[in-house]
Amino acid sequence: MIYRLRHVTTYAYAHPVDLAAHLLLLTPRRLASQQVARTMVTVTPTPTRVTQATDHFGNQASRVFIDVPHARFEVVAEALVEVRFPDPPPASTSLPWEVVRDIARCSPAAEFIFPSPLAPLVPAARGYAAASFPARRPVLVGLLELMARIRRDFTYKPGVTGPNTQVVEVLESRVGVCQDYAHVMISGLRGLGLPARYVSGYVRTRPPPGSVARRGADQSHAWVEAWLGPEQGWVGLDPTNDIVVKDEHVVLAWGRDFADVSPLRGVILGGGEHGLRVGVDLEEAEGPVPA
Repeated sequence: MIYRLRHVTTYAYAHPVDLAAHLLLLTPRRLASQQVARTMVTVTPTPTRVTQATDHFGNQASRVFIDVPHARFEVVAEALVEVRFPDPPPASTSLPWEVVRDIARCSPAAEFIFPSPLAPLVPAARGYAAASFPARRPVLVGLLELMARIRRDFTYKPGVTGPNTQVVEVLESRVGVCQDYAHVMISGLRGLGLPARYVSGYVRTRPPPGSVARRGADQSHAWVEAWLGPEQGWVGLDPTNDIVVKDEHVVLAWGRDFADVSPLRGVILGGGEHGLRVGVDLEEAEGPVPA
């Protein structure tokens, strides 16, 4: 599937900002299953300096510095992307979850077993996840059941939680958005010793005919990638929509939790109170994608 992406973030400040430094993670990752044909990030006002780097997780990061007074800051990220994530293996053929847990400790996936600030080891999250992983159950069978349970048990409600809402709060209220769904799932899986990472990106704005509209389609989206073992690798799971990631998602970045992959963050001098507006469109485009 080929998509045309447009992500606009606009800050309006009550007073001019004198100095600003921002970190942008707004360039889709180049992956075996995701071809990025074109990408462009436009910043207003024009930055004094821009540097590019790859972070610890392999995400493409841009650092933007502005030293002219400005009362408005806008970032427009555009891209043309083709995604063709393979179907996951038959769930019953995946390794028993205990085997994956044991192998993971000495694998490259081990860094995604440990707790992180927004996905800590919460006993209640572990207990919630454990119900989907009885002894010797194939790991993907358990993952699919856990994803479906989160979609069923939690109420999707924007505006109730924020970027720093903790897993324990979401488990108590059973209310949140895609970020919260992902953190709950990751915390539970890590509590069982299973590697899980947080993925930021986008989900198709308009679903295929006859399909239900996807939650989180009008803004940045988040989901989970879980490790099935050295042979079957990582699989993307979207608990907000209860779907496996195949051809409706575009990957921006991944890390331990949201704090590692926030699309835009920074520090400013001045500004006072501010308003924020974010708009996202991920629309199907006609191919072929340029080589």
